Amino acid sequence: MSYIHLGDLIHNRAQQYKNKTALKFINSEGKWNRLTWREFSERIMKTAQAMADINIQPNENIGIYSQNMAKYLITDFAAYANKAVMVPMYATSSPQQVEYIVNDAAVKIIFVGEQFQYNNAYKVQQESDVLKKIIVFDNNVVLKPDDKTSIYFDDFITMGDNSESLALVNSRLLHLKGGDLATIIYTSGTTGEPKGVMLTHDNYAQACKIHDMRLLQLSDKDVSMCFLPLTHIFEKAWTYYCLYKGITVAINRDPTKIQETIKQIRPSLMSNVPRFWEKVYDGIQEQIETSSGILKWLFNDSVKTGYKYNLEYKNKGLKAPLSTQIKFQLYKHTVFNLIKRVVGIDRGNFFPVAGAPLPDKVNEFMQSIDVHIIYGYGLSETTATVSCFLEKGFTIGTVGKVMPEVEVKIGDDNEILIKGKTVMTGYYNKPEATAEAFMEDGFFRTGDAGYLNENNEIILTERIKDLYKTSNGKYIAPQMIETRMTEDRFIDQIAVIGDERKFVSALIVPNFQKLREYADEHNIAYTSNEELTANKELRDYIFGRIELLQAQFTNYEKIKRIALLAKPFTMEDGELTNTLKLRRKVVLERYADVIDEIYA
Repeated sequence: MSYIHLGDLIHNRAQQYKNKTALKFINSEGKWNRLTWREFSERIMKTAQAMADINIQPNENIGIYSQNMAKYLITDFAAYANKAVMVPMYATSSPQQVEYIVNDAAVKIIFVGEQFQYNNAYKVQQESDVLKKIIVFDNNVVLKPDDKTSIYFDDFITMGDNSESLALVNSRLLHLKGGDLATIIYTSGTTGEPKGVMLTHDNYAQACKIHDMRLLQLSDKDVSMCFLPLTHIFEKAWTYYCLYKGITVAINRDPTKIQETIKQIRPSLMSNVPRFWEKVYDGIQEQIETSSGILKWLFNDSVKTGYKYNLEYKNKGLKAPLSTQIKFQLYKHTVFNLIKRVVGIDRGNFFPVAGAPLPDKVNEFMQSIDVHIIYGYGLSETTATVSCFLEKGFTIGTVGKVMPEVEVKIGDDNEILIKGKTVMTGYYNKPEATAEAFMEDGFFRTGDAGYLNENNEIILTERIKDLYKTSNGKYIAPQMIETRMTEDRFIDQIAVIGDERKFVSALIVPNFQKLREYADEHNIAYTSNEELTANKELRDYIFGRIELLQAQFTNYEKIKRIALLAKPFTMEDGELTNTLKLRRKVVLERYADVIDEIYA
């Protein structure tokens, strides 16, 4: 299969697949609609012509600020047909975050999703010398009375219905080049000012190529659920790859309804973050624990059998004993199928997972119940995937084998260094940051520490910039500790403290539902989350669970004291990035009094 420019991709696939379903999406009435490949191509062309009609130029930066929807993807590919550049923004972004990107990338035109995004974009426009026009996807959005420049998408796409616009788009399609800039994806800014990652069409083409070499179990009969924000490189690159493969993409618009939509679509593929699978794991474990004796035994035996069959034999290329094969097939079609049907993943082929550490016990459990998770590692700067699990022969505890045609070596401070055709061209408008990001030999500096095993698999250890140094001179990797702690169902969020401190402590947001259940069972009175978190008996109980989890840590790594917080870390409060990563500086500043009390 040829690797082509994204501007041509959908039109090319439309010739091949015609009336096969390309996209599934929920309409305004809450029902699933579909677009065929031919219809998808036609709507892209109409949108491209409208863009040409309003004088969008090659290399011009176009903003998109929306939740996932079909119009989002139509806009993406229409821009690429015009050799324009897409600049995505998270649907949850604040006006300040939108303003920063608009000004940095000189965004004159922005496509927005719903009322929240429109209101914020309009606010930015009122104070911007750059932003000139807002195009609104959702017809239910109420425009401001004094808004004279915004237009609904459905009206916008009628503007290019003329021969001049058609001729201009066709001309641009004839002059597409792999080196054309495709997207500028802004980093979340956990450690500083967001940076615009520049990715070309060649970057995306190479990503498709190396995934073809690794993911041999895919076919155009698969159905992929688009759940993560298309702003995130993981979902964006994965969705583009699925479309390149002729795979039907079902678009989940509302993240809060994913449990419902998964059951409706029953996808065979879905990229996701570890937190999703952690919640699935917790839910299944709770069901097992509350089951009667025989059912509990049956669940546990099925998991042990699945572990033996899938991880001890199949994954190693070995044939399991006949008795194990028979037991596994029995459980596969009963217990495992029941569990997967409840979640909506009974048609699963495999499920890519990346973006954060995945606890080994969750990974092992999912593999054991015949949910094939392909765990991987990547960055925006590398067009997502640097490494991922093989279909067979993967090692739990790693983030998979380095992808074909990607070079990885370990530098100073065990930093992971990467070179290959998927690596970005640089950071937009930031030559100094770009120069700092690359070694003299062209390797990109990830900022992540780790090492390679004998099978060329990556073992991540920590984020270098996140390392703490205690006042005793010991280095602490907070992410490693946090990942271990969130394995406990009573702990929802955690921020480990330790930099320049005598010992390690932690701010903990408990799972309030679990904590309330425990309090009720033990006749502990409370009227609010504040009273729950202030209760010494409950705090001691949580700390006791932490002590069990960190039994294998060295003494200087162990959490010595904790504080329970009455409210979670949120994006709205600036404590989490749009990808739900902890903004440590913000948390440390906001809870300075609590931290001082811990160390008093």
